[in-house]
Amino acid sequence: MKILLFGKNGQVGWELQRSLAPLGELIALDRHSVDMCGDLGNLAGLAATVQRVRPDVIVNAAAHTAVDKAESEPEVARTLNALAPGVLAREAASLGALLVHFSTDYVFDGSGQRPWAESDAPAPLNVYGQTKLEGEQLIQAAGPRHLILRTSWVYAARGGNFARTMLRLARERDSLNVIDDQWGAPTGAELIADASAHAIRQVLQCPADAGLYHLTASGETSWCGYANRVLATAESSRAAIKDESLQPPPLKARIASPIATSAYPTPARRPLNSRLDTRKLQTTFGLTLPPWQAGVARMLAETL
Repeated sequence: MKILLFGKNGQVGWELQRSLAPLGELIALDRHSVDMCGDLGNLAGLAATVQRVRPDVIVNAAAHTAVDKAESEPEVARTLNALAPGVLAREAASLGALLVHFSTDYVFDGSGQRPWAESDAPAPLNVYGQTKLEGEQLIQAAGPRHLILRTSWVYAARGGNFARTMLRLARERDSLNVIDDQWGAPTGAELIADASAHAIRQVLQCPADAGLYHLTASGETSWCGYANRVLATAESSRAAIKDESLQPPPLKARIASPIATSAYPTPARRPLNSRLDTRKLQTTFGLTLPPWQAGVARMLAETL
C-alpha cells in the first residue's frame, strides 16, 4: 500500500509520519519539498503529485491555521483550506483512493453547552471556520472514499503550543489572565495520529465505515482551566527536582485568573462551545479516547 502525506512537519503531520509508517510505503511532503509538490497553494502541482504517485491513501494534514490572520487574507485561507482539499478529493476519486482530511470545531458557532454531533448544522463564525467547512463540502461533493476528522485545541510537545506559551508568560509576568468562557478538549497530535491510523486501516477493510467523525480527547475544560493545569504541573515537577541547579526557572505567576472572551478582543470571533461528541468515532472504530489531562501530562513530561 502506498500512502501520500501532505503537511509532514506540522504538529499532526509529524506524528502521522510515525503512526502511518507501519501501514505501508509512506511518501511525506511539505510545502518546501523539492522532488514533488507539497504546497497546498499550488493546485496544479498538487494534482500532478497525486497523479505521479498514484497512492492508495492520501492524508492531508496541511492547512492555513492562523485563525486571526485568515480574516485579513481570506482568499489565501480559502485556497489552502477549501480549494486544495477539493483538488485532492477529485484526484482521490479518479484513483479510487481513500482521502483523509482534518477539520475543526470552528465549523460550529459555539452556542449552547452540549457537545456538537456530526449531524449538527455548521455555522462558522470566522474565515478559518468558513474555509474549513467549504473544504469538507468540496470533499463530500467530489465523492471519494473519505475520512473527515474534526478535532479541537490541538497541541504537541514539538513546536509552539498553548502550554509552552503559558509557561513562558508565567516566568515573565507576575500575573496571567486567561479566557474562561471558551470550553473544549485539549487534544494531542499523538492521539490524533494514532486514532487516524487505526481508522484508516479499518476503512480500507470496511469501506462503509468511511465518513465524517469527531476526534478529540475526552472530558472538557476552559482555556483558563487548561492553563492552571499546566502551571500546577510545572510547579510540582520543579519541586520534585531536589538539585536546585537542575531546576527550570521558577514561575512568577503560579495561577491564571479567569477573564471573559469579551475582555480579549481578536480579529476572528471564537466559538464559546468547542465540545465535540466523539461517540460515533469510538463506537465505529472500537476506540477509547483518554481524558485530556493524560495527554497534557505526557506532553509536559517531555516539555519540562
